[in-house]
Amino acid sequence: MKILLTCKEFPHSKVIGGPIIIYNRLKHLSENHTVSLAAFIKEEDKKYIPSVQDYCHDLRLIPPPPKRTSLTAIKDFFFSPVPHYFLRVHKSPEMSKTIADMVCKDRYDFVIAEYSVMGQFIHRNPLLPPVRRVMSVHECYYLARLKDFRHHRWGKRKLQEAVNLKGLKQFEFNMYEEADKVLALTQQGKNELLKIRGTLDIDIVPHGVDVDHFSFSNTDEKEKSIIFVGNYLHYPNADAVLYFAREIWPTVKKLSPELKFYVVGQAPPPEIKKLEDDPAIVVTGRVDNVMPYLKKSTIFICPVRLGGGFRGKILEAMAVGRPIVSTSLGSEGIPAQNGKNIILADNPEDFSYGIDRLLHDNTLYNQIRTLGRKLVEEKFAWEKGVKVLEAILTGMMDKPPKNAPLSVRRSE
Repeated sequence: MKILLTCKEFPHSKVIGGPIIIYNRLKHLSENHTVSLAAFIKEEDKKYIPSVQDYCHDLRLIPPPPKRTSLTAIKDFFFSPVPHYFLRVHKSPEMSKTIADMVCKDRYDFVIAEYSVMGQFIHRNPLLPPVRRVMSVHECYYLARLKDFRHHRWGKRKLQEAVNLKGLKQFEFNMYEEADKVLALTQQGKNELLKIRGTLDIDIVPHGVDVDHFSFSNTDEKEKSIIFVGNYLHYPNADAVLYFAREIWPTVKKLSPELKFYVVGQAPPPEIKKLEDDPAIVVTGRVDNVMPYLKKSTIFICPVRLGGGFRGKILEAMAVGRPIVSTSLGSEGIPAQNGKNIILADNPEDFSYGIDRLLHDNTLYNQIRTLGRKLVEEKFAWEKGVKVLEAILTGMMDKPPKNAPLSVRRSE
């Protein structure tokens, strides 16, 4: 099969967060298929191009589009068929043309829009030849924005989410409806989409982890510390850190004064950087390798309370053998069992208590870290998810693309 993947950011080997899914799909699909990539790339990521080149038949990387002027943003808000939330940082006729040119040149069997925001470039693109279009939904933007809108009190943030919601539901779900296939990461994600549009054709392709790279490590490498990893350009990650620091950390620190808290990942905003006023909190910024931080930590936390989708960071921590304390939302999609292979906590008191239990109960600590690793090995090795995706695409080959001429579709 010939497969073109598209992504909102360059999915290289060192990336943190969701794009690691695309990197591994590229890597493993390229073993048996012709695979190419079209993605936006920032200047600082160009050094990672060699980590992807060998997997790609064709690699097209374009700079992020320039920021819209206020006048253009207002005009788009009122008159563009594409919603504001999709255009705010991804309005790019160049990407639409790039994808269309690649399909014209190599006649791909599939174009996969990794992240719904990339769907705008293959949905009703007049330049795009007939091709099976797949929407890979890492997070339903409408549902995530609605959740944020309901979470915030009236003020600037709630107003921003109201603006983001304009036209989003209709456009996003029409995009899914007109695609040849929709992919979800979890059963919960699939159910949420079907609740809104029950006619969608959805399959589940799970997240994964490189169980060889993220090897189970001895606890003698660790210091007494907790860690959270995220891309802080994604607001739910920033909110998770601030929520933890303000409402949970004071209790945890009181119970274990020697404990450190590592905040790892790119683009921490000023309010997160300011947390370093506490000498026990370390904000690293972007790192090329999260492994040293995972290995020296005692516990991985995931206090996420906004957004949706799947947190691959939990799988990485489980693979390394670090027990997890997470909100129920943070562990969405993982068949984890509270008190067996994870600690789930949805309020500050339970969260701080869960951390304290793991710090002082070696039997529980070793049970959760061992069973967490077992869960990852059995269900989330990358090869398993890619085989599921491969089978789905193979099963679609008998049908013509939905955007093929009607005469072609009728003849099949």
